[in-house]
Amino acid sequence: MTSAKPSVLFVCVHNAGRSQMAAGFLRDIGGDRVEVRSAGSMPAEQINPIAVEAMAELGIDITGEQPKVLTTEAVQDSDVVITMGCGDACPFFPGKRYEDWKLDDPAGQGIDSVRPIRDEIRGRIETLVGELLG
Repeated sequence: MTSAKPSVLFVCVHNAGRSQMAAGFLRDIGGDRVEVRSAGSMPAEQINPIAVEAMAELGIDITGEQPKVLTTEAVQDSDVVITMGCGDACPFFPGKRYEDWKLDDPAGQGIDSVRPIRDEIRGRIETLVGELLG
């Protein structure tokens, strides 16, 4: 890691669902011990309201987040880059840890379909926190 505090960037196409839920979980579980970023290759206008609802069910508020455009700087400034279906849109830099999480896209789905996606993300975040923070 490049600093005492590891930094993680979550990337998906619209930065409205999966990456926002992952960032919300990492902020909640990792607290101030991890720097958290999220971005999209083609950001949406707003966060998916069903993703917001699914996270609120677990007491995690992501309503204040906005979809952000993926920048080269965000990738360069992160120790771990986790992509969620953005394909080749994510720039690659040697020395970074990259993971591609194959997750269903919650866009256009109801709450019953989004909950399992949310829960899978939570499990992956718990594993990631264990790896990063021991």
